[in-house]
Amino acid sequence: MLHYPILAQAAPDGGGMIQTIILFGLIFVIFYFMIIRPQQKKQKERQKMLDALEKGDKILTAGGIYGTVIGIEDKTVLVQIADNVKVKVDRGSVGSVLRDAKPEEKTK
Repeated sequence: MLHYPILAQAAPDGGGMIQTIILFGLIFVIFYFMIIRPQQKKQKERQKMLDALEKGDKILTAGGIYGTVIGIEDKTVLVQIADNVKVKVDRGSVGSVLRDAKPEEKTK
């Protein structure tokens, strides 16, 4: 008769729990620096752009309409899209402010 060595069963200890907590902490740190932080930065830049809107700025709305800002209120912007055609849009629907490149930027 052959005798096989008896396999010792590992006694449960706290090491597995600590490793799990460390793993979840590392995953959260990775998500923070790769997803959450850049999104917050982009959101702050967008809010800064919306706060800096002025009369005369050329804009592109989220719907794809180009126009010029002719009036600003708290939550809305009055945009002229053609001669004698004015549209009131929500400030949040402004997709981007179109700035003309400065002469020194064109040469680069």
